[in-house]
Amino acid sequence: MTEVLAPAVDRTRLRSAVEAGNIPTLLMVLHHLTGDGRWLEPPYRPGRNRGLGANDSGGLPDERRREVLDAVTDAVLDWSGGTPAAVTDPSTALLTEMFAVAMGEPVPEEYGRLAAAELGAPARTPRPRPQAGTGQTVLIVGAGVSGMTLAVALREAGVQHVVVERNEDVGGTWLTNAYPGCGVDTPSHLYSLSFFPRAWSGHFGKRDELAGYLADLADHYGLREDIQFGTEAVEARYDEAAQRWTVLVRHRDGVQRELTADVLVTAAGLFGIPIVPDLPGMDDFRGTVVHSTRWPADLDLTGRRVAVVGTGASAMQTVPAIVDRTASLTVFQRSPQWAAPADGYFDPIDDDARWLFDNVPFYRTWYRLRLAWTWNDRVHPSLQVDPGWEHPERSLNAVNDGHREYFTRYIRSELAGRPDLQAKAVPSYPPYGKRMLLDNGWYRALTRPHVDLVTEPVTGFTADAVRDGTGALHPADVVVLCTGFQVNRFVAPLQVRGRGGADLRAVWGDDDATAYLGITVPRFPNLFLMYGPNVNPGAGGSYMFIAECQARYIGDALRRMREGRIGALECRAEVHDDYVARVDAAHDRMVWSHPGMSTYYRNSAGRVVTNTPWRVIDYWDMTRTADLADFHVEPAHHTEENR
Repeated sequence: MTEVLAPAVDRTRLRSAVEAGNIPTLLMVLHHLTGDGRWLEPPYRPGRNRGLGANDSGGLPDERRREVLDAVTDAVLDWSGGTPAAVTDPSTALLTEMFAVAMGEPVPEEYGRLAAAELGAPARTPRPRPQAGTGQTVLIVGAGVSGMTLAVALREAGVQHVVVERNEDVGGTWLTNAYPGCGVDTPSHLYSLSFFPRAWSGHFGKRDELAGYLADLADHYGLREDIQFGTEAVEARYDEAAQRWTVLVRHRDGVQRELTADVLVTAAGLFGIPIVPDLPGMDDFRGTVVHSTRWPADLDLTGRRVAVVGTGASAMQTVPAIVDRTASLTVFQRSPQWAAPADGYFDPIDDDARWLFDNVPFYRTWYRLRLAWTWNDRVHPSLQVDPGWEHPERSLNAVNDGHREYFTRYIRSELAGRPDLQAKAVPSYPPYGKRMLLDNGWYRALTRPHVDLVTEPVTGFTADAVRDGTGALHPADVVVLCTGFQVNRFVAPLQVRGRGGADLRAVWGDDDATAYLGITVPRFPNLFLMYGPNVNPGAGGSYMFIAECQARYIGDALRRMREGRIGALECRAEVHDDYVARVDAAHDRMVWSHPGMSTYYRNSAGRVVTNTPWRVIDYWDMTRTADLADFHVEPAHHTEENR
């Protein structure tokens, strides 16, 4: 566990940066550099994080905070001058203790193991492109977060691969979504890959910066060399005799051709196919209708009457961003959403704070680890149903009920003086039953005099208005459909045929996809899924971490195939079925199965299809290695020479 030595640090510059630092994180740096255990004990031990905040002061009084800042300054100067860090190979027990100190509360031992892995991860540097004909070949569908994360791992392992991407650039959802206010609702330093750090400009990244980050990822690792843009995968067929996949692709000019590979990986994501409702009169509407994910760059809303259909994540970001431009704004709400306060949502990260990430050893990793606990698994126990809880209609347990009271108070305070809006905007279902959103000015926007919140569904259009369920007409020049995506149609529209011609769509049905670890499916050898069923971290947190878990697992499976001269790996049906049964049983005891709300997490039969019931740390454990006992293993029928 080492940190690369930095050039000599200017004391004045260092001190200025340290003043902007997060005290709990700096205490971890201090212990690593000095080995002095007193920094983990009172009176320096931080207080518990409250809510989702960063707890920058650690709750320490100014005198103690000054002592910490002085000590960090001296320790970093010593380190930059050549003094090695005192604690470079801490035990899991020590890291667990350090983690608990950093958070001001107990943290499971598993997080100590995660800290060890993150702190000890080797740097990833760009590698030369693998030469054609040098062994195993992989075809990846999609050049978003998932596909590029795997492509980096394959480049590092020297595995020949090609990526087909239907768009004209990398980035996936961050390329196609450009609606006003578009951004991530996870902290920037968590919504990034561990091996590709960024000096983020703000605490919550906005769309352009996120798209730029992913473009830079592709450039830094030379990924574009292996990406075929404007190319859509149409059909994939597995050849049992050849132990290979043949994939029919269609290029932007309509020309089709076939590609072959030993392994096929789908990395198309959940948010690629928009839901566009077919409503009576839509074709007669004389104004403009757009889906949030297809926002025209030249759409001007100034002085126009705008209707927004939906109140999910994209609507909650769009409405505050456009409210000041519109003549009127009508928001159609199917059901209210829980939203948490978002302190610092628009705040920039100043130069001093950014300097710490690049120049102070251990700081970036511990900052990310703290975010991971706060935004991932900390809330997980409160999402479990207490069978003895006396108010199951409104909450799951005592802690969840406390969350309900807190968020209710917050919503009512933001809508103070508007009992009409309070009655419409406070949900009746338990917090976290749907995706928990961040309030970036949403509630204040609803209080504006030219904004109307309508709780009736949209039933149709006239030439210049939207009709609601009561028959009332709402004049509009522009209608924005924030109506979501076909998230339960995994791998669509790609048709996949496996062993014996098995059709993956027929196996799954329209909306009931299942996969072992969300990655592999019986009867489909050498097929791996990224962002497959039941891996979405519904309680919050970053999909980037999940993508790294899946890339590591797939990479390990491919390594075992190469080293063992294995031609095919096929998930055992009993392994898959047992896993799915455990997923479903766990969900039966969790908030997303609560009957009090509708959510895209569930399919038409009520089964939770998108979300994982596991803690993020559990999934990290499950995917650290690929166990060949989970697969039917076929030796290779052919060598590279006689393919």
